[in-house]
Amino acid sequence: MLPENGRSTEDLLAELARLKEGDLPVREGRVAAYVYDPGRPHVREAGRRAYLEMLEVNGLDPTAFPSTVALEGRVVGAVAAVLGGDAGTPGIFTSGGTESIMLAVKAARDSWTPPAAGPGAEGAGGPPDVPEVVLPVTAHPAFRKACHYLGLAPVTVPVDPVTLRAVPSAVAGAVGPRTALVVASAPSYPHGVVDPVPEIAAIAAGRGVPCHVDACVGGWVLPWLEGAPPFDLSVPGVTSISCDLHKYGYAPKGASVVLFAREGLRRAAYYASADWPGYTVINSTVQSSKGAGPLAGAWATLQALGASGYRELAAEATAAADRLRAGVADIPGLRVLGEPDAPLVALASSDPEVDVFVLADEVARAGWFLQVQLSYAGIPPNLHLTLTGVSLAGVDALLEVLADAVAAVRGRRPDLPGGLAGAVEGLDLSAVDDRGFADLLSAVGVTLGGPGGSPTAAVNTILDGLAPAAREALLVRFLSVLNSPHTP
Repeated sequence: MLPENGRSTEDLLAELARLKEGDLPVREGRVAAYVYDPGRPHVREAGRRAYLEMLEVNGLDPTAFPSTVALEGRVVGAVAAVLGGDAGTPGIFTSGGTESIMLAVKAARDSWTPPAAGPGAEGAGGPPDVPEVVLPVTAHPAFRKACHYLGLAPVTVPVDPVTLRAVPSAVAGAVGPRTALVVASAPSYPHGVVDPVPEIAAIAAGRGVPCHVDACVGGWVLPWLEGAPPFDLSVPGVTSISCDLHKYGYAPKGASVVLFAREGLRRAAYYASADWPGYTVINSTVQSSKGAGPLAGAWATLQALGASGYRELAAEATAAADRLRAGVADIPGLRVLGEPDAPLVALASSDPEVDVFVLADEVARAGWFLQVQLSYAGIPPNLHLTLTGVSLAGVDALLEVLADAVAAVRGRRPDLPGGLAGAVEGLDLSAVDDRGFADLLSAVGVTLGGPGGSPTAAVNTILDGLAPAAREALLVRFLSVLNSPHTP
């Protein structure tokens, strides 16, 4: 509610502190997703102060605020120099990985030429005038989102069931006359493995198709590791790459960069409109008005850490991931999926008596958050961990928690009310309003609006048994309920 009279800053900050009491912690590495802590207070302070310094600067019009042009040039140039480009490499600073991917897909779409009518013009995803994006099943959903928003058709290809990397022959078989873009991940978020980028990019180049490398999560950690697989703009055939600086760049959110191999692709990512009586519009991003705080925060963080700082953080994160993988090997009932190339680890059950959904709740009770990933395309349900520099100090404690939790949950199953799973599967969501759906969530122990950490094993078990489309419909309803007026 809007107060009749203004409130004091102290009162407002006190209320913010109260609202945050239910949030997951953002320090000490106990949350293995969402947050990236460099563990260096001076770096956080540099990013925070620079962010606030540019808080009121509007990036809508770079001619009005030339500081944004200077800062973007410095950030894009720094990223390009590390990711196989040079001082002339074109790029765009964005609000995050999804926006970077959206712009890469738009650039590919607007550069695409529809095939002439004839055999094969129909393609795999729809009418001949609809371009396609070929992507591994492990590619980030941001690509499907971009296709949904921009009118392209996603065409998915399988990954190797053991390595979890994209299969080049499958990519080659999926590329056709309607392919506007081919995608590879470096690494894929779910399992931390890098797709065979040189082979995939060569296939794309051989067919005259752009190839985008999604390095949103790994683009600012892989370059600092010895022996990392090739993945950047130096690889022949790679035409664009995305890299999030608010992940392993440790910058304040949201900060990402998308680089292009040639200027024409960057221009295709832009949007301009002069077809109205107001001011002329030219946007480099999906956003029009945008604060320059994230841009300044990213620049300051890059400068505060420097190359040596990133090498140290990458080495610490990798040591934490290696220690975790070695320790998990000694815990009966758990295994690591694939062989990660980056400090991301996915833990699956190696014993039918160990349910990973129940395990996630048990670990949460001990103060650790592991991200649940549902089964998909033959890949079993698992728990995702993103390890950062601060994770190294706590990995042994986490291993103890995991060992105790596995022993505690062995043989336990999620507590589902009788017949609920079947009822949910046959539920007509159109006949249930948000309040009724909230009651259904309450029946499986999900509390909305309160402190985080309510048990989720039952919900995840139900979702895991559904097809992706049904999962999506339920998730949309969940978000709708969470944002409903009757939710505290």
